[in-house]
Amino acid sequence: MFEYFTTFADLLIYDLLSLSPESRWGSSLHFFVEDTTKIFALLIVMIYVVAWVRASLNVERVRDYLSGKHRSIGYLLGSLFGAITPFCSCSSIPVFLGFTSAGIPVGITMAFLLTSPLINEVAILLLLSLLGWEFTLMYIAIGIAVGMLGGVFLDLIHAERWLQAFAAKAYQSAQGRVSTSSGGDRQALNLEERHRFAKTETQDIFLRVWKWVFIGVGLGALLHGFVPEGWFESNLGDGQWWSVPAAVLMGIPLYSNATGVIPVMESLITKGLPVGTTLAFCMSTVAASFPEFILLKQVMQWRLLATIFVMLLCSFTVVGWLFNVFSFS
Repeated sequence: MFEYFTTFADLLIYDLLSLSPESRWGSSLHFFVEDTTKIFALLIVMIYVVAWVRASLNVERVRDYLSGKHRSIGYLLGSLFGAITPFCSCSSIPVFLGFTSAGIPVGITMAFLLTSPLINEVAILLLLSLLGWEFTLMYIAIGIAVGMLGGVFLDLIHAERWLQAFAAKAYQSAQGRVSTSSGGDRQALNLEERHRFAKTETQDIFLRVWKWVFIGVGLGALLHGFVPEGWFESNLGDGQWWSVPAAVLMGIPLYSNATGVIPVMESLITKGLPVGTTLAFCMSTVAASFPEFILLKQVMQWRLLATIFVMLLCSFTVVGWLFNVFSFS
């Protein structure tokens, strides 16, 4: 399937514009056109499919279901739901508030919030084509584990006390209510209503993320075409222990979503940066950047933000070390 996007980029850049594949601009623009068209096509299809499935989601029903399960099942389900929803933090926050207002435990909600920006279906498809199924499965498993362990830890320290006042009040109110009706009483949407919901959701999310795709692919294209071969390999490519935390710190000032950062990951790997160091940098860019935490400040106090920030940085560093060990072995 992906060869069609390569063919289109070949025709546009090499045939129509007559740029040489050996030139910096030719290589960069080919990378940009191929990856942009591929990501946009996958993004539209997958957002629509997931939105269709989500069209009848009822948070009250979710709460009622989770209330009868062991808390560990809740953490797993929260992380899995975060993994299959195509959200960045800006669009995850409304869902986070919906879960909180429904009285779903904060740790489970946090498992969703931590996993959602790290994993989505587009990133999975692109990683599969880039790294193969072994690394992709490891990435998915680690992302879900980070969400689950984060949810457990945040429940243990009673993180709900560090929510912003309005979110904490909504959560406490929902926790104190005695449910008198089942969340499953809501009438299911018909096919036309699901289509309208999925269409609107696709348009809304696409309009929010398209610029980040352009930025991410643009940065990846510049790295691909203009950074000399071997630069990353000579500076960060030997797998030194310090290269992973250095990559994590480099990603903090930046921002992208999981879809937009994949082209950057592709360029870094092809330039010789180890897989673990690349993943650590990209995960930091997606889930631990300053713009990301400015958005989260809407619903969390600084103490909770700092706790999550340190927890994520440590997790990404450990993940990078593990992937480097695995890839070098």
